[in-house]
Amino acid sequence: MSMLAVTELRGIADRLRDAERDRAPVPPLTLERPWLSAADAYEIQLHNIRRRTAAVVGHKVGLSSKAMQEMMGVDEPDYGHLLADMRLSEDEPADAGRYCYPRVEIEVAFLLGDDLPGEDCTEADVLAATEAFAPSIELIDSRIVDWRIRLADTIADNASSAGFVVGASRVPPKDLDPRGIAAVLRRGADVVAAGRSDAVLGNPVTAVAWLARTVARFGVRLRSGHLILPGACARAVDARPGDEFRAEFSGLGEVRLTFAGGGRAGRETESSATGQDGATGKNATGEGSATGKSSATGKSSEKEGLP
Repeated sequence: MSMLAVTELRGIADRLRDAERDRAPVPPLTLERPWLSAADAYEIQLHNIRRRTAAVVGHKVGLSSKAMQEMMGVDEPDYGHLLADMRLSEDEPADAGRYCYPRVEIEVAFLLGDDLPGEDCTEADVLAATEAFAPSIELIDSRIVDWRIRLADTIADNASSAGFVVGASRVPPKDLDPRGIAAVLRRGADVVAAGRSDAVLGNPVTAVAWLARTVARFGVRLRSGHLILPGACARAVDARPGDEFRAEFSGLGEVRLTFAGGGRAGRETESSATGQDGATGKNATGEGSATGKSSATGKSSEKEGLP
């Protein structure tokens, strides 16, 4: 990477950091820089993660449904980091006004009891290392205007990560088939999304194994104690001040997330999410959609990221 490229990618990272801090979304990065690759985008993501003071407590997988991959023109998922200051509570309302375009997704969380291997990680390794499954809601957000994202946009933006809450229930893998967990999301009394855990690559365990192999290319390992969010069971739903969400998972229990009433909601979008992972804005079915298959990962190393 040339010095000019490093300087330019640092500048993009600064823009995303400022957009999150100021709640002032920026135009699509790929609109201004069509050349921006997945490898470039991961360098931008890692640069912003390294300068955060909060500890990394896990990772998330995005674009984990085949429908979303086809919509975005890719042939594998992407990933982002979960930080300690992104952890939300069932007991304290979240502030929707802190975010640009907040949405929620329901996911089966994996709590690791042992480290996972890297590039050779298998599904059997994931099940052996997983201490428990848990019900979770992920709060996603885009620092890109109107969710008008292509692949490099969402990767650079930490895979649209913003927050997460995990319910109290813990179920060991031997007691529950992770492929057949039905999930329902309610806003108040209304069902607003429903799906099954096998919407995630056919099996969320597959997504976690993919993640372990992928982050190994960046010099990263998934460690004991980490939380892994493998992808959404159903479509993403917009979050507004005063919303009270409850996610119910068959055999796994429930988790709640409430947003404080009053104040200003996240910025209005032109349309609600229409697929898993919330990676859909108006571009997802037309303008701005990625075309042609591409890989969601590039060859890089976390230790060789932006200096």
